[in-house]
Amino acid sequence: MIALIDCNNFYCSCERVFDPGLKGKPLIVLSNNDGCAISRSDEAKELGITMAMPVFMIEDLIKKHNVQVRSSNYTLYGDMSERVMSIIKSYTAKIEVYSIDELFVDFSGFNHHDLARLGSRIRKEVSLCTGIPVCVGIAQTKTLAKMANRYAKKKSANVGVYCANTDHSIMQMLQHTQVDEIWGIGSQYAKLLIENGYKTASDLLAIPEEWVRKNMSVVGQRLLAELKGTSCIKWEEAPPPKKNICTSRSFGQYISDKRTIEQAIAAHTSACGSKLREESSCARKIHVFIQTNPHRGTDKQYFSSVTLQLPVATNSSRELIRYAMKALRIIFKSGYNYQKAGVIVLDLIRQNVIQAGLFDNEDRVKDKAIMSSLDSVNKVFGKDFVRFGTHDYGRKWKLKAEQLSPCYSTCFQDIPRAKAK
Repeated sequence: MIALIDCNNFYCSCERVFDPGLKGKPLIVLSNNDGCAISRSDEAKELGITMAMPVFMIEDLIKKHNVQVRSSNYTLYGDMSERVMSIIKSYTAKIEVYSIDELFVDFSGFNHHDLARLGSRIRKEVSLCTGIPVCVGIAQTKTLAKMANRYAKKKSANVGVYCANTDHSIMQMLQHTQVDEIWGIGSQYAKLLIENGYKTASDLLAIPEEWVRKNMSVVGQRLLAELKGTSCIKWEEAPPPKKNICTSRSFGQYISDKRTIEQAIAAHTSACGSKLREESSCARKIHVFIQTNPHRGTDKQYFSSVTLQLPVATNSSRELIRYAMKALRIIFKSGYNYQKAGVIVLDLIRQNVIQAGLFDNEDRVKDKAIMSSLDSVNKVFGKDFVRFGTHDYGRKWKLKAEQLSPCYSTCFQDIPRAKAK
């Protein structure tokens, strides 16, 4: 049996843990640069605020219903996610983290346990230790577990657990799940199925395999097998190694001077280097791009990018920044209002299979020690506590985040203080 454990309205729930005054009030969390709603409390959903709805379209609604608004605080959300995951890992080591707020859990070795009761126990412990509400869906396959989780939210939100381990419980869940709600079915396949009379997940059980093979290829065959209880989706306890790593951001304001863009590029490159070291990988190429806002007709438009081959594959932020600055010098043109810049490290290989260069004069042993020390310090005191001079401490290029909450759980200065009555 497999369980899918999913945090409810995760970003909003994280905000409410440290600000109880937000409970019971409509709340939304915004995307980068405070553009769109990417997390909504149940109260906000009831007001008709949909996912990815632009803020400028709901300003009147926000004022009328006193909707609470927060900017994305990814540092807080990442830390809370790790806390939730660590609690669940204490029950079983075989898990697959699917996203920041959900994971699959393998319960195949729990044959003599009441899985519904176990799910309730996990749910209560996560809520007690972190304050984050979760729902648990348990079934034979990943697709059914995902469906069970959704069913638990819709039909038994107070219980928060649904265990589809009998024919009756599985059929009940399938009958109440529309085809466009099934994990893995996109809008085009949903439209095709509905046009052919297949409206619910239970309808798919009677669908001819030949029709599925002809119209939905191997994706449909795998889905059909999963719905019938045969596990076909590979279990990935560790994510596959990345083929490239990208760090890019839109600026909080339009930037025209080169020095400020250098700071942004250096910050993005440093982040890429840190991610490379986390994965024990090195990059053989670096790609840098800058662009204006294509939707701003009053401005001159410009987009340019360049890819540089590195002499020796590296994950040193210092070395990567040097080549990123070289790339920026090639593509930068003055006289434009730039909206976005980004860095992509490409052609990744494991750091233990690097091909040395004949004319390489870098002291890589020393550089490795410096990067290790930098990562250790930043892990303790916070991201970018120690940074490179090119990175600087300028904030003109930073994302717009006017409603950013404190980093309650990762910064000493932001730790909540108890007040005596």
